Amino acid sequence: MLTLATDLAALTRFGRALADPIRCRILLALREAPAYPSDLADAIEVSRTRLSNHLTCLRDCGLVVTVPDGRRTRYELADERLGHALDDLRTAVVAVETDRTCPDAADKGCC
Repeated sequence: MLTLATDLAALTRFGRALADPIRCRILLALREAPAYPSDLADAIEVSRTRLSNHLTCLRDCGLVVTVPDGRRTRYELADERLGHALDDLRTAVVAVETDRTCPDAADKGCC
């Protein structure tokens, strides 16, 4: 039986997934369309073993699901709203980055 995660747990899982550039690339690729692991590995230029480890993390975080397709397994975002959330986060971060509201940004390399 599935249960709803608390808001904090859901955000923590999402943050963990986004903490790695390869997982970000996988999520962005799956935002475009479902894919097979071999195609994903080729598209983002990582080994299949490395991709498999990241897909396991994304599955454990509840962000991607597997869909049996004959003898193969296809991956897709667990919910289409995740694609919208990725778009929203991407555009929000770009907007903040261009604003550079932190007064020490130039000196400290932050923000």
